[in-house]
Amino acid sequence: MLNQKPIKELQAKEIVDHFFLLKRLEVKQTKVGKDYLSLEFGDKSGSISGNYWDAFENFLANAKQGSIVQVKGFVESFNERLQLKIERAKVVDERADVSVTDFLPTSTRDIEEMQKELLKCANKIQNDWLKQLIKKVLTEERFQKFSFAPAGKSWHHSYIGGLIEHTLEIIKICDLMCDIHTELNRDLLITGAILHDIGKIEELSYESAFDYTDKGRLIGHIVMAANWIHDECLKIQYFPDELETLLIHLILSHQGKLENASPIEPKTLEAIVLYHADELSAKTNAYKTLISSEPGDANWTKFHNLIGSPLYISKNIPQYDQSTIEELERKISSAKRKSESSNEQSLFD
Repeated sequence: MLNQKPIKELQAKEIVDHFFLLKRLEVKQTKVGKDYLSLEFGDKSGSISGNYWDAFENFLANAKQGSIVQVKGFVESFNERLQLKIERAKVVDERADVSVTDFLPTSTRDIEEMQKELLKCANKIQNDWLKQLIKKVLTEERFQKFSFAPAGKSWHHSYIGGLIEHTLEIIKICDLMCDIHTELNRDLLITGAILHDIGKIEELSYESAFDYTDKGRLIGHIVMAANWIHDECLKIQYFPDELETLLIHLILSHQGKLENASPIEPKTLEAIVLYHADELSAKTNAYKTLISSEPGDANWTKFHNLIGSPLYISKNIPQYDQSTIEELERKISSAKRKSESSNEQSLFD
């Protein structure tokens, strides 16, 4: 178990002798052509970049993404951002009392509790074909992977348990929309919500640092999920062709736009709802993560390329109860009467 200050709490000029998960390693060159290492380290609280300028040959020969490394140096501020100035770094061997799980961020929700919640949602589906399909696609092996996988590499829900947490958020949004718009096919929409990202269990690697697998890069989670659903539909007797088509359309279109790597854009009411539910869950989580990564005294986040701007960090928004509002109204009324009285007197001066 680690006993060291988390990355999020590090301060400028602070000396570090820490264990980190190596998230990125690049060989770069200075303006005069000298090689140096540009690195990114992570722990459960966040990440921090660092440069390794001298005598790094042995480290470079042994380090790779996902390695646990020990770093000695200090924290410095550069362009108003904290980074590490590395004096020495080494890859930790298996004898050290640390493991990858010490560094991977994890959902704040209990995974077993989320598993029960998801199964409860699946059991509420009344359409027997769809209920059978979910059981066939979500095998025990896939369900376990699904429960621990992140939903993304870095943008949203990028932590252990993130995928099932993201899925449950989408289910709740879709369920609410079905209450508002009763013409929606609830069973179809909720099935699409449950299965829309199932392919991420093979698209993403999360045994060490989060990254895309070869299969994930070459095929992608959307196509994998659609293939699995089609294969299982063939095994269910009399599964309606139109129902399969509508469900696979939900999977193929859930990222909304072609420029977002969606094979097709939403063309049914349920597909529109699923797309926007996915966007709402993903972006809310991503923005929360971006805000929480900033120091406690910051009013704005750093500029984020995907957002196109920094985000304002609101703090301590006043909460007024009815009695406070009534008191404010009395003060306004009193001030108004005094003002009117003053104006009347001035007319007779």
